[in-house]
Parts: sequence; structure tokens; C-alpha cells
Amino acid sequence: MSEPGRTSQPAALVTGAARGVGRAIALRLAAAGWRVALLDSCADVAALPYPLARREELDEAVAACGPGALGFVADVRNQAALDAAAAQLRDAWGGLDAAVAAAGVIAGAPRTTDLDEATWSLLLDVNLTGVWRLCRAALPLLLERPAPRTGRIVAVSSAAGLVGMPRLGGYAAAKHGVIGLVRALAAELGPDGITVNAICPGSTRGPMLDASAALYGLGDAEDLAVHALLGRLLEPTEVAALAAWLCEPEASGVTGAALAVDAGLTAH
Repeated sequence: MSEPGRTSQPAALVTGAARGVGRAIALRLAAAGWRVALLDSCADVAALPYPLARREELDEAVAACGPGALGFVADVRNQAALDAAAAQLRDAWGGLDAAVAAAGVIAGAPRTTDLDEATWSLLLDVNLTGVWRLCRAALPLLLERPAPRTGRIVAVSSAAGLVGMPRLGGYAAAKHGVIGLVRALAAELGPDGITVNAICPGSTRGPMLDASAALYGLGDAEDLAVHALLGRLLEPTEVAALAAWLCEPEASGVTGAALAVDAGLTAH
């Protein structure tokens, strides 16, 4: 069942889409008939203890999303780059129906006050301000859809946005901030017919989880599974299922929410 105002082939922009949760979200939306634009920086950051996605990974993800997909190499720390991508999508698709902020980085220290200022700034700039920048770029395109609008904004927060986690204070501060930003935007955009929600993944397989395990001195990321009620790690596809559902007509009554998909990590 389609919503009034929803185009026959809705269009979404997903950041952090070259791998991990972002890629899984893009693939899930594409499989559901969405036109998808995948955006990723495709460049390493010296302050991070792990490599970021490569251009080849972005190109592969775009190809996997089908012939209608578009790829953009852009950093969410760069508003001009996001605005340029949005302008191209306006020309190509005439607007957007969803914006999904999945770009994120992780780093930590034995104590939050041990973080150097550059790393603290990086964590907030990508994980929190990057969400805000995406909204600045995408919102005009969402508003260009005729009323009654059915726009969606989905931001990837974290289980660390719901509870305190040692050694991850900068990351947790940013992810808590994402939830506050989402709730403020939901209050502002409700009258425009646009829902805004956050998802809060738990320990999900991928390079960021490997970096977290190393920060805690663990030999394997699998050791983190003990903290979840289900006793296992999540796959990116499980997180993507929730994010994609929030973009669909069935989720039209959900806004301002912070929904955990964490195998029970924050339930105890």
C-alpha cells in the first residue's frame, strides 16, 4: 500500500554507503524498488585506528543496487560536497523521499578526557554534525515533494547513544546527540509530513566493531557477544531491515523515536 504523496519509485540518499550498515541499507532499499544514491568519503582518516572504505567498495555497492543507483564520493564533514550531491539528485530525480545518515567513525581512550582534541572533534564532526549536514542538504529536496508529503529522515545512532560505555565517551556523546537532534527535527518537521527517527545498533559485525574490540583489549570481536541478551553479534542486514522499514509507508506513524536493534544489549 502506498502513501498519498509517495512517488511510484521513491528516491533515497544514504551516507556511509560503501560498506557495513550503510551499504546494507542501500541494498535493502534498492531491493524494495527505491532509487538509491550512495555516498561515502572513500578516504582514510589519520586519527582512526582502522581503514575506511575504498572507492572500489563504493562502486561495487552502487552496481549491486542496480542500474538506477548513483554514487558520490563526498565527506559528511564537507557541507559543500553534500550540497553538490543534493543538487545533482534534484536534477536527476526531482527531489528525495528519504535521507539516511549512516556515515560514522569510532575511536576511544581509557578515559574520555584522554582523547586528544582532534579525535574528539572528529567523532562529533562525523557522527553528529555529519547528520545535521545531511539534513541541511537533503531537507530542501524532501520539501520539494508535493503535499501531503511522506518524507523520511533516518539517522544511525548507536547503543552507545542510549547507555554509557567506558572508553567510548566521545563516540557516545556524539551518538546521544544524534537522538536529541532527531527528536528536535521530528518536532519541527511533523507539520510538513516528514518523519525523523534514529536507530540504535548494538555490536554489529564490521571494521568499527573490530576497532572497538581492540580498544577493550579483546582478541576477537566475537567476545563482545556476551553483553547481548541473544548472545550473538548482529549482521548489518539486521540493522538495515529496521532502517529500511522506517522509510516505508508502514512506518508512517513513527517519528521522534530512538529504536534499538541491539540483540538486547541495552535491555539490562
